[in-house]
Amino acid sequence: MLVRAGAAVRTRRTAGLRRLWRGAGSGGAAACFPLGRALVAVRGAEAAAFLQGLLTNDVTRLLAGEAPSSSGAAAAAPARALVLASAAVGVCFSDLVGVAFFRLHESPAEEPHILLECDSGVLDAMQKHLKLYKIRRKVNIAPCLDLSLWAVVPGEKAGDAAGSVSQRAEQALVLTPDPRTEVMGWRLITKKGANLSEIIPGSYIGNLQDYHRHRYKQGIPEGVKDLPPGVALPLESNLAYMNGISFTKGCYIGQELTARTHHMGVIRKRLLPVHFSAPLPNDGVPEGAEIFTESGKSAGKFRAGGGELGIALLRLANINEPLSLNVGGEKVKLTANIPEWWPKSAGK
Repeated sequence: MLVRAGAAVRTRRTAGLRRLWRGAGSGGAAACFPLGRALVAVRGAEAAAFLQGLLTNDVTRLLAGEAPSSSGAAAAAPARALVLASAAVGVCFSDLVGVAFFRLHESPAEEPHILLECDSGVLDAMQKHLKLYKIRRKVNIAPCLDLSLWAVVPGEKAGDAAGSVSQRAEQALVLTPDPRTEVMGWRLITKKGANLSEIIPGSYIGNLQDYHRHRYKQGIPEGVKDLPPGVALPLESNLAYMNGISFTKGCYIGQELTARTHHMGVIRKRLLPVHFSAPLPNDGVPEGAEIFTESGKSAGKFRAGGGELGIALLRLANINEPLSLNVGGEKVKLTANIPEWWPKSAGK
């Protein structure tokens, strides 16, 4: 299962890890967050063709070792080096389960070996969904219970971690830029029980709540609370901005609606980061709670949050108005903003 890169990949790996080590964090060493998300392996001669018909993104580009991107607005996202493995993000239809996927095989000549990342709570549903469409495809589908997934948010501490990662390759299976946006840092997959301070010297284990606060601040959805299956739509969820949709790959389940909406150019609602005037209660806010304008008109729905930060699906026409949410009979004011990492033409 271990990916052993050739000389060209080692060159990209060294440059990429130096960027990680001097990265865009707020200072100090890299923070590693244990995500507790599930990984599913799809392996076999027909793995790429099988997933190509189920995911919104172009799996063939991942297998070819290209940086993830899609046409239109998402093409404005900066290209990033590939380190140890390629990665991309997409959606698995028909129930819209948001996933990231990683290429583990080293070259196109090898048998395709792809990992899908998803919420632990939908692991069984994901496997059933994949097996439903497997039919007679030559693929094996199995959960990776011996692996752990981490988010790595870089700090500014100088150093070169490339040599260490090479020496600890038996523990670090995948280290690659988060395919959604640079502000989310890196994705790391290790064997369970791996020592993170050996893989990335000087790093520390961060509080998972800090990771979610970072996500909410940037308006990045992740998991079934942010992307409720059967409810969320790819374009409203900003998947095109996060390199999650290919508009040139051809047919996949759910492609017609997504392509038609994209080419019509009319998207009235989007997921946006929101900031509350007071911290949310510890028992939280019901998912899908209505958000209102000052005149009492519905402006959207709350998805998830914590403290004074959250993420909500809002009508773009209302985001500059005073907004509020009813929490325990009290009206809590909130403001929305367009993230800086979005394409410059977005939200207009």
